[in-house]
Order: sequence, then structure tokens, then C-alpha cells
Amino acid sequence: MTDIAALKDEIKKLNARATAKKMDLHDLSEELPVSWERIPEVAQETFDAFKLLAEKRARLKALETA
Repeated sequence: MTDIAALKDEIKKLNARATAKKMDLHDLSEELPVSWERIPEVAQETFDAFKLLAEKRARLKALETA
């Protein structure tokens, strides 16, 4: 498998994970004020997931344009 193909596969998985974290954050907001203590934890997990996804997408773009 090429680097680009492997990276696309990884991005697909990361996108699913980021979407799941987004939904976790959305669900938490719908339940407020219950579990308000989890806001920083869930927000950080969501941020980290989208940050990694953005980094991998940038890497893919760099590989495709090289």
C-alpha cells in the first residue's frame, strides 16, 4: 500500500473518530446541567481529534502535490 493510500485510510478512520467526538460533545451539551464537570474532558478530546485530522489532511495534501 502506498503512503498516500495508507494516509487516506487513516484519515477515514480519524474522520469517523472526530465525528463521534463531535457527537459526544453535542450530546453532553444537550444534557446540561447534568455532567457539566465533563465539559473540559470531552471538549479536549474533541479538539485533539480534529487537530490530528487536520494535521493528517495537511500531510496528505503535501504528499499529493509533491
